[in-house]
Amino acid sequence: MREALFFDELDDDKIKCKLCPHQCTLKPGDVGICKVRKNVKGALYSLNYGMVSSATMDPVEKKPLFHFHPGEEIFSIGSWGCNMKCPYCQNWEISQQRPHTRIFSSMQAISIAKGNDSLGIAYTYSEPVVWFEYVLDCARNALKEGLYNVLVTNGFIQEQPFKLLTQYVSAMNIDLKSFNPDYYKKELGGDRDIVMKNIEFAHKSGVHVEITTLVVSGDNDSHNEMEELSSWIESVDRSIPFHLSRYYPNYKYNRPPMDLKTMEELYQIAKKHLDYVYVGNVPGMHEDTVCPKCGETVLKRNGYDVQMVGLDKNGKCTKCGHKIVVR
Repeated sequence: MREALFFDELDDDKIKCKLCPHQCTLKPGDVGICKVRKNVKGALYSLNYGMVSSATMDPVEKKPLFHFHPGEEIFSIGSWGCNMKCPYCQNWEISQQRPHTRIFSSMQAISIAKGNDSLGIAYTYSEPVVWFEYVLDCARNALKEGLYNVLVTNGFIQEQPFKLLTQYVSAMNIDLKSFNPDYYKKELGGDRDIVMKNIEFAHKSGVHVEITTLVVSGDNDSHNEMEELSSWIESVDRSIPFHLSRYYPNYKYNRPPMDLKTMEELYQIAKKHLDYVYVGNVPGMHEDTVCPKCGETVLKRNGYDVQMVGLDKNGKCTKCGHKIVVR
């Protein structure tokens, strides 16, 4: 265990966690909604500090990040726990229960990343928000060693810790799970407006941001919702890459997979508002990067194999000279 950051001491050894918007009030012995932050004798402790459930080299496109060092690999690690309760969770074995883990110090993780010629470290698989103290320590040390830090997150975190972490992160993929605020709160246990605010802050802070929406049958697959969601992203910056990911049955949901006709329709709606839209979990469907000005394919993808077919050394389309948003 490691003493946690961001909590207030209350009377009778109670504490209030200030990391995420739930702001759990905990009596001694209580554990928060995330399952990994505990009141121990009037102080807040992280139960998953340094505990790694998954660790591997991944293509950066798997995060998914399509416009951040395309074609390169990144050392990817995750722990356990989550501060949301999505009933269709694709990683519920590590988000909703405690899996087998190994202990990695931050310097061990950095050594593995450097030994594998990784471009950096991605904090992913489980929710990195509730792994905050370890991610912060690791990110600070990784940056000193010349490594990038990448966050794959639900974005459900309070302003102060998010601003602190953002100082050390170069790229994020943030889930925007729905544009329905009631659904977000009642079914997912989150807050849409806070996630949107964090997306805006990260983007304005110079972090490379990409957004993912898992399209779930009967939950967030309406044309109207996609119109609202993609219009909002456009209001922030129409060049933010947007990933529509196809739902498959998992955890508590046994609904059929999202049908491909609807995925195509939602893609076309989003494409009206945004320069770079992709469809995930459907091999070969809208995975290439095309120039938003002339339509030329500039990055050709076959799964995780990426070929730069229409980009010059300055990141411009070789056909029309339009600058493509790629870091």
